[in-house]
Amino acid sequence: MNANPSSPTVFQGDLPRVGIRPTIDGRLGGVRESLEEQTMNLAKRVAELISSNIRYPNGAPAECVIADTCIGGVAEAAACDDQFRRENVGVSLTVTPCWCYGSETMDMDPLRPKAVFGFNGTERPGAVYLAAVLAGHTQKGIPAFGIYGRDVQDAGDANMPADVQAKILDFTRCGLAAALMKGKAYLSMGGTSMGIAGSMVDYNFWEKWLGMRVEDIDMSEFIGRMNKGQFDQAEYEKALDWVRENCPEGDDYNSEDQKRSRETLDKEWSDCVKMTLIARDLMVGNPKLAEMGLQEQAHGHQAIASGFQGQRQWTDHFPNGDFLEAILNTSFDWNGKRAPYIVATENDALNAATMLFGHLLTNTAQVFADLRTYWSPDAVASACDGYKLEGAASDGLLHLINSGPATLDGTGRQSDADGRPTMKPFWEISDQEVHECLKATTWHPSITEYFPGGGLSSRFSTLGGMPATMTRINLVAGLGPAIQIAEGHTVELPQKVHDTLDQRTNPTWPTTWFAPTVTGRGAFTSTYEVMNHWGANHCVMTAGHVGHLFISLASMLRIPVYMHNVAEDRVFRPSAWNAFGTDNLEAADFRACENFGPLYGRN
Repeated sequence: MNANPSSPTVFQGDLPRVGIRPTIDGRLGGVRESLEEQTMNLAKRVAELISSNIRYPNGAPAECVIADTCIGGVAEAAACDDQFRRENVGVSLTVTPCWCYGSETMDMDPLRPKAVFGFNGTERPGAVYLAAVLAGHTQKGIPAFGIYGRDVQDAGDANMPADVQAKILDFTRCGLAAALMKGKAYLSMGGTSMGIAGSMVDYNFWEKWLGMRVEDIDMSEFIGRMNKGQFDQAEYEKALDWVRENCPEGDDYNSEDQKRSRETLDKEWSDCVKMTLIARDLMVGNPKLAEMGLQEQAHGHQAIASGFQGQRQWTDHFPNGDFLEAILNTSFDWNGKRAPYIVATENDALNAATMLFGHLLTNTAQVFADLRTYWSPDAVASACDGYKLEGAASDGLLHLINSGPATLDGTGRQSDADGRPTMKPFWEISDQEVHECLKATTWHPSITEYFPGGGLSSRFSTLGGMPATMTRINLVAGLGPAIQIAEGHTVELPQKVHDTLDQRTNPTWPTTWFAPTVTGRGAFTSTYEVMNHWGANHCVMTAGHVGHLFISLASMLRIPVYMHNVAEDRVFRPSAWNAFGTDNLEAADFRACENFGPLYGRN
């Protein structure tokens, strides 16, 4: 399934594939011949597992490439490498049921995320090869993930244990996320917003750790395209009609002397829709512009993520980017359901990178938010007539809210297989769920004193009970990027309690009440300590408990994780990390990332 053809995307054409490398004992004269069929069939089963369970962001099944022959030595390894380059393989998975010559058969590409699956059977020592080749990867400084089943199987057993399947799929999701970023761009729309550190875009981070480039445009590009009508006029009319039908206005919270006229608000709506079309076109291009004679503008910037500066140079004079950010980050619009575009409020490029990680790992929309406030149980009781927080919220709440409205998927009006609120890939979202997300959202005239140029801001409250993961990448002088991860659940408060707490700040912005899972250790001693240890004013919320995927992807890119509450049995990193310590895994992660250096800027 592809995205709606009316919605341009950079995820089209020749996307990176998963390369399957069946390695084999190269001794001819009876040994190799007896293993050819078994080894190739193992590769085929792994390829089928991947293509049946993993999709690209455009909804199409992940494509696998199996080496033309089993790999028994260096000549076949080199032939496989040539094949993989021709067929755009971005992720490598070596599989074998037997002993092979480790350094002769290994994948030597230093930039391609890689794993080795050694079949756990006693008839042939696949596990021995796994240990040998992983030692080679570690010694050569080309880290690889090791996959080894917990239970011994018979040599002819075609069943793949659940633990092996999970590791193969987790590795592949993370490897494809890294491969999909390579060669793409971050589009910085404007510059630094209000002195926010994350919007001081660091080229070194994007280039060396993510393999991406940074593209820059001045905010004047927006006003220029608006004034010259450099957008699809027919789509503009279609979008404006959709907005009138599906984006109801809510209360105007401005004081009487700050309220804007109906005529002014209508003009702001018009400008907000134009800005949305222009931002999308700047990111991914639009063939309609070429038909208008705008061939250069039609190309876009190949951006899989972007940031909109907004405050203040833009918003002092023109409508804010709230509608633009909310709709582009959502899995649907006037053209139907489609993959979300990743757009960070206030050009916070570090939050954009974190959103991009979450999207590529799950194919879902991401919530951008301020980590605004910690509400202790005592503070809530004091403000709300003795109301007692219970359940997941018993240790207090984190208030996620922001002046750049989050994706409408964040309303929680989509459901998982168990009926819990969630955010789903666009191809799994029903028409009714789209309707419910829209119905749960109201649009309010922005607070004029914040946004003199006007604009419309969204408001909703996320349903409770959604398993979710809060993340953030920060840059540290002398260290580079480091990531924080907090799994937990969304919480739904009684309406009166919600209103009392929510209206302590700007009531025109969307709210998510989040309760991290506390473990009694480190930064997760309490909910307060999670807030106290958070490294920036912004965060990202991803549906599901997917902290383990962030950890695996971070290790591929060599980004250390300095705060997480993921259980150790879910942590999956390259086998080389074991050599840096097996007790304090957080410290070992830092040492390993420093030793190997950023993926695209090796030491």
